[in-house]
Amino acid sequence: MKYINESIEGYKGKKIPYTLYGKSENSQDLVILLPGAGYTVNSPVFHYSTGIFFNKYKDILEVNYPYNDGFYNNFTRNELYEAVKSDSKLVIDKVLNTNSYTNFYIVGKSIGTIAMSSELKRNCFRDAKTIWLTPILDLDEVFTSMVDSKNKGLCFIGDKDRFYTEERFNKIRTNKNIISKLIPGVNHSLEYDEDITNSIDVLKGIVADIEKF
Repeated sequence: MKYINESIEGYKGKKIPYTLYGKSENSQDLVILLPGAGYTVNSPVFHYSTGIFFNKYKDILEVNYPYNDGFYNNFTRNELYEAVKSDSKLVIDKVLNTNSYTNFYIVGKSIGTIAMSSELKRNCFRDAKTIWLTPILDLDEVFTSMVDSKNKGLCFIGDKDRFYTEERFNKIRTNKNIISKLIPGVNHSLEYDEDITNSIDVLKGIVADIEKF
């Protein structure tokens, strides 16, 4: 069993915690979780997906963004986006420099897809499998990364998500490397408003697709 819970000094000196864990000490597979600002690694899709990867003896790296902290209250949108890219890079650098992996999955949610778009430029991630959860489609760097991606991927977004745009989503659908799934009526949390039972069915469907991926 491997379990490491540490932090790095991130953007503008803020501590960024991360956790690296797995069933074995010498896994060659790493799953990188880049969550949303509010949708943490303990949220449903991440929780159950992580269990799937863990049981397949893959190491899990959770980057635990603290972006709801008051430290970030006066950040502009662009500053926050720079922070998520910088913080993610520093954590991933540290893990890659102290471990040896050959196979990668990258799972990004919301603001985490900004870091994901940046990280996929690394040569070591050229064959990484990607899972895009509610990507920020109105941000050009995320949209372009997905349209041009050579990585095999899955994408899940609802048409009630504030970052969903039909034109951009349909353009991403033309990239045959990414299986893109639009879920009618679902919001940015990949849930229906005030409909718990059907939200659970959505969760089951997403997790089942990830398990088969």
